[in-house]
Amino acid sequence: MPAPAHPTIVITGATSGLGRLAALEFAKQGARLVLTARNSGRAAETLADIRLAAPGAEVDVVDVDLTRLADVRRAGRAIAERHPRIDVLVNNAGVHAFEQRVTAEGHPEMIAVNYLAPWVLTRELLPSLIAAGSARVVNVGSEASRRHGVLALPADLSDTEPFTARGSSVRYGKSKLLDIMFTLELARRLEGSGVTANVIDPGFNVTGLGRELGFAAPLEKLLTRLHIGDPRRGAGLIVKLATDPSFAGQTGGYYTVKGTRRLVPAHPGDDPEWQARLWAETERLLDAA
Repeated sequence: MPAPAHPTIVITGATSGLGRLAALEFAKQGARLVLTARNSGRAAETLADIRLAAPGAEVDVVDVDLTRLADVRRAGRAIAERHPRIDVLVNNAGVHAFEQRVTAEGHPEMIAVNYLAPWVLTRELLPSLIAAGSARVVNVGSEASRRHGVLALPADLSDTEPFTARGSSVRYGKSKLLDIMFTLELARRLEGSGVTANVIDPGFNVTGLGRELGFAAPLEKLLTRLHIGDPRRGAGLIVKLATDPSFAGQTGGYYTVKGTRRLVPAHPGDDPEWQARLWAETERLLDAA
């Protein structure tokens, strides 16, 4: 089935960083955009930028707090109601926290935002994705997943033990490993539906620097001047997997921005039994909430 001339693309985390750059490119290509946003000011700025880059672009902004899974369900159902056909879902939003924070629903914040929220949103939008006939799901993982420590299921999904900035990298890496495992299991479960699912490593991006670190802003400016961590590369890979005809029908892959090579995830992320187990434990956790 040929790609639609004006695909409907849902993207999270589109008010900054990679998501913002990808949204601008999608708009230039003529896509109808559905952007999730928590900050109304940033959403307005992004909308203005899109209007400048692509006058006449259709943009639907949906308010959602990704730390609250009940709100993610509400937003997902609202999007599905307004858009019964969705051609692309990009789960891009993420956070690297430098201390443990527990959400209002009792979940560890990094796990909630980086993994559980995309899982919930994808589940709510599946009917609209399947209705499109040849939709694509693109999730943003990371090679930080190789520094995940030891994965323990289901304990890691609800681990709210405190950590420091030094220990945050393992927690972040673990949340990204879960994203990769979720994507590969999703691809397997969607075989024959026409929906593909792939995950990317966007590489090091200056926009990914910890917003909570006091020196992040000046360091970002320095690295940008040195042409280190250009976010356009990561955004370009998101766009490529979401819209490039060469990826039509390609599913179950983990791709790096470095040459768009296919990677083998860190163990146990590469193990189908672990992937299926993660899915089952996630369903059990969310359905019990």
